[in-house]
Amino acid sequence: MSASGDEAIAAAEVRAESTRTRNLPLWDDLPIPNDTANLREGPNLNDACLALLPLVGVWRGEGEVDYPTIEGPRKFAQQLTISHDGRPFLIHEARAWLLDDDGNVIRPAARESGFWRPQEDDTIELLLTHNTGIVELYYGKPRNQTSWELGTDAVIRTATAKDVTAAQRLYGLIEGSLGYVEERAMVGQEMQPHSSALLRRVVG
Repeated sequence: MSASGDEAIAAAEVRAESTRTRNLPLWDDLPIPNDTANLREGPNLNDACLALLPLVGVWRGEGEVDYPTIEGPRKFAQQLTISHDGRPFLIHEARAWLLDDDGNVIRPAARESGFWRPQEDDTIELLLTHNTGIVELYYGKPRNQTSWELGTDAVIRTATAKDVTAAQRLYGLIEGSLGYVEERAMVGQEMQPHSSALLRRVVG
């Protein structure tokens, strides 16, 4: 292994000192494997998910949302949980809360849940359901070993949801943290930046 590879592993071990012993709350009476966000515990990660391995964990941090149809920019905090149960998909659960300029919590904000489904040709399917009445199907591929780019193939809305027509997301590791940027086309606006955040690992 190269010196840079040794340094990367050593740095990862240092970062994991406070997170390696943490995991999701476990059900001790569940007759099937618990979900795990810690690769050191629970079922082995399915080989089909190896290209997504760096995403597994619980991530928490802050970001900013801005769009022509809202009064912004607005600050938010978010927790993103990406876990697995040994089968060939990852489980996605994100919840956010708005912050004021001093970092105080204003109220709960966006929530989304879904699944990352990697395919044999390196294609990634990402299915997300939002509390706002929107369901999105993304397709994408890894850009490299630590970044993933996806765009919507289909968007379904309830009668009371905002008029969202398309979205794009880019996730990537940045010095051990997970960053993402999202673009959206909605409410008559063309595709443009909507939100971004930088999240640090708190589990895994």
